[in-house]
Formats: sequence, C-alpha cells, structure tokens
Amino acid sequence: MNILITGSAGFIGGHLVRRLLEQGHHVTGVDNYIGGQPATTERLRHPRFQFTEADVRVALPYSGPRLDWVLHLASLASPAHYQRFPLETLQVNAQGTQQALELAAQHGATFLLASSSEVYGDPLAHPQREDDRGHVSCTGPRSCYDEAKRYAEALTMAYHRTRGAETRIVRIFNTYGPHMRPDDGRVVTTFVQQALRGEPLTVYGDGEQTRSFQYVDDLIDGLLRLMAVPYHGPVNLGNPEEVTVLELARLVGDLVGSPPQLEYRPLPPDDPRRRQPDITLARRLLDWVPRIGLREGLERLLAEERASGGGRHAAS
Repeated sequence: MNILITGSAGFIGGHLVRRLLEQGHHVTGVDNYIGGQPATTERLRHPRFQFTEADVRVALPYSGPRLDWVLHLASLASPAHYQRFPLETLQVNAQGTQQALELAAQHGATFLLASSSEVYGDPLAHPQREDDRGHVSCTGPRSCYDEAKRYAEALTMAYHRTRGAETRIVRIFNTYGPHMRPDDGRVVTTFVQQALRGEPLTVYGDGEQTRSFQYVDDLIDGLLRLMAVPYHGPVNLGNPEEVTVLELARLVGDLVGSPPQLEYRPLPPDDPRRRQPDITLARRLLDWVPRIGLREGLERLLAEERASGGGRHAAS
C-alpha cells in the first residue's frame, strides 16, 4: 500500500514506519521536528521511504501517487513538551487533523487518528472503557493536549458521519520503548535515565498514582490490526497491567542493580490518579492483547539504552 504518516519522526511514528516498510509498503513521512528527532528519520532511510519536512498545521504537501492510508500521529505527547508548546499542540490536533482528513478525502484513503488515553482526563470510572466520557479540565495546564485530542476525535467522527470518510481512532495508553527522546520527561524515560546515571528517581506526589505501561511493539501490532478492521469508533490500546509509580521505581532499581533513592516533588495540577485501559473491545475486535510485560519491556529498553550510551544526557 501507499501510506502517509504525519509525525513520522516521533517515537511511535518511527516504530510504525519501520514496521510498515518491513511489510513491503511505500511510506511518506511528514514531520516538522518540534517533537520528532532527525535521528529517527536517518534510521528510516529506505528506497520505499520518502520524507517531507513540513508543518501540518499550515499545509500537508503531497504530490505522489494515490494514497491508501493517511495516519495522523503528529502531536507532542509528553506533558513537559506540550505544556511548553500549548498553542502548537492545540493547532496540530485541530488544523493538522483537518489537513490530514482533507488529504485522505482527496485520495479516497482511509484515515487513522492517533488519539490518547488523556481524553479520559482524571477518570471517575476505572478501568477506562471507550464509552467513558472522561473527567477533563478544559482550562488546566494539561487541557491543551487533553481537549485537543477530544476535538480531534470529534472532527474525525464528523467527517465519517457527514462525508462518509473511512476512519479509525485509537486511544493510546502510556507507551515506552527504544528511541524515546532523552528529555521526554515521562516517568519511564525519566526513571531509566536517572537510574543509569546513578541519580535519585524523581517521584511526583506520594507515588501511589497508577499507570499502565505498554511496550511499543505491542502498540504497533494493535495499530496494524486496527487498520485491517472496518470499525470507526475509538479503540483502547494499552496494557491493563496497572502499577503504581513507586512500584515502577522499585522495578527499575532492581533491573539496574541498585535500590533506588527517591526524590519527592509536588504533584502537578490535573495529574490523573489512576490510569488503566479496559481492552475488552480490542480483544474482541482485533484479537489483540499485549504480549510484553513490564519487566521484560524494561529489560529490553535498558539493554538498548546501555548499548547506545543512554543515561549520559539529562532528562528534563
């Protein structure tokens, strides 16, 4: 197939491009490097991969053969980054999503939106199902991302309902793996970088808040399965193995080989207390469950970081 991916130089985008190329597809990547990394584009050099540096908030240039898919992954996803660029985050999920939907419509291509578990906000229901309407602040510091993803979902469904667009929506839960930015700022990257440097691990709040961490290979498998199924509503993709931040810190310390020292800081505003996906729909619709547990995934990540000299650069 002929596939265009926005956000191709991002963490998830880079892994998805790699898998699609392995399957024999032709891929066009688009990124403006606000969140993506030029090193990711360099790793993806391939005869069937073309890259365009462009800002999808303004335009989505493409003049190649007819597209089969437009996959919209462009967006900052780390709280440290999207709070630094709130307007850009809102715009890439508003104007950028519309640009991508219009391009898909021009080519008769299927459109996939990479949404987020952040549409649930600080959820009242647990675990989170796709019919949960969320508990989200529309004015808090995280609203630039949370509300942007909610709008992007609404826009995608409007194109499907009013224009008959063939669409998919995936709600991605906390995902980690090789090639994340060292300054990503999210907890897995931060803990791994700090542990490898022998520094205290930064814990926000009391550390009893929970997350559910999925290894990136499992996510990519789920995305590819969703592309093969004509389902237009949102689908959760995440690992339902729920752990506290303190449990994650202890596990990282155990794998590094030294008990972690913890440095506590105040919990940021609107930080969700619990996060766990209900993946009943993904099991039924996609025959998908994550295969890689947290310990195995962290072992893979640590091996990659050590091989690449990770831990030498500070995480912000």
